[in-house]
Amino acid sequence: MHGNVWEWCADWYDDYPSGMVTDPTGPNQGTYRVLRGGSWTSDAKRCRSVRRSRSDPTAGAGDGFGLRLSLVSSP
Repeated sequence: MHGNVWEWCADWYDDYPSGMVTDPTGPNQGTYRVLRGGSWTSDAKRCRSVRRSRSDPTAGAGDGFGLRLSLVSSP
């Protein structure tokens, strides 16, 4: 997961709220989407799942941007 590509997230980017929160989702709309994890162009200290960046989702994919597909199975 870490360091392959920056992973696009569904969350809109904003500053984190003050105080402790678990899995903050960000605002309902915005200009930038969250990217996580670093990419092959990042140095080692930036290749972490807690590493967060942002990008304009209409700008298109660049080198080092990607996504992670997941499937939620039904019980």
